[in-house]
Amino acid sequence: MLKTSLIKLMALLSVSFIYFTTHAQLNLPRTPSPGASVSQTIGISTISVSYSRPSVKGREVWGSLVPYGYNVQGFGLGNSAPWRAGANENTVIKFSNDAKVEGQAVPAGSYGLTFVINQDNTGEVILSKDYKSWGSFFYDPQRDQMRAKIQLRDVAFTEMLTYDFMNLTKTSAELVLNWEKKQFPVKIEFDVDDIVIKNAEQELKGATGFNPASFTNAANYALTNKVDYAEALTWIDHALANTKSFTNYNIKSGLLRAMDKPADADKAMNDGIPLANEGELNAYGYQLLTDGQKEKAIEIFILNTQKNPKSANVWDSLGEAYALKGDKKNAIINFKKSLSMNPPAPVKANSEKYLRQLGAM
Repeated sequence: MLKTSLIKLMALLSVSFIYFTTHAQLNLPRTPSPGASVSQTIGISTISVSYSRPSVKGREVWGSLVPYGYNVQGFGLGNSAPWRAGANENTVIKFSNDAKVEGQAVPAGSYGLTFVINQDNTGEVILSKDYKSWGSFFYDPQRDQMRAKIQLRDVAFTEMLTYDFMNLTKTSAELVLNWEKKQFPVKIEFDVDDIVIKNAEQELKGATGFNPASFTNAANYALTNKVDYAEALTWIDHALANTKSFTNYNIKSGLLRAMDKPADADKAMNDGIPLANEGELNAYGYQLLTDGQKEKAIEIFILNTQKNPKSANVWDSLGEAYALKGDKKNAIINFKKSLSMNPPAPVKANSEKYLRQLGAM
């Protein structure tokens, strides 16, 4: 009986040892190709790449370590596969939102990132839906999400394989793989404005919608980026229902003007002007100057001197508006008025600069 129990115990221990050696692996530093990750935000969308970093170590890379064209895999698989663009597990690229990769639509999600290189510095980038595979050993072209031709570049030597982002714009970036003396560029784009507006629509229906400033910010984004004016108008009206301010009326006026409703735009601005503080009036005056509305700008700056007669800055701004209009006499009067009030250094410097230009100093 004792012998039978001992045999059962030894069998149990043997099974346990096999289980733990199979499933409980010690976390140790990975060599010689350590893991790495890189990410980039474009608008409110994120691209991230997780990969392992092999080193050149004096080896011949292109055409040898990394074969030209497709590589015939070993391990009895016999399939042709692109380069895994790293080492160890699959190199994985993840998009938080729908994107375009080399002009082709790619839904949000994770993909295996692979490349093909040819002897003439041409190549291909391939995104595979099988992003959990080990490298590209089990590559199946039927699982491609997209593939596109790319043109490689010759660059300075890079010992460890490195991914980076460059040539950033509002809506795009180039993901580049640098290794040895080659660079693999891949252009990635997002429809940033559409993503931002759709995200705002969702967020404003949640907890964010209890903050009136969120509606102001969303409407201002639409106005600034010239998108979805009708939706933005409902947002700014919601903000005004909670907070009547010059900022909100100014945004509403801008939206109505962009929608070719000048009379309604003027009314919204007239409602907002009495609520404006000194800085807001001044900023609006300069906005009018930028738009070429010098007479209207002078009206706003005069109003600001009436509301804030002890501010040297508003007299300086009024002088600047007259100077830009070509009214030398009134420009000099207002610049001297500003200097008589012991203005801050930047205001003093601006008034003196104009007075010299006008021959009054």
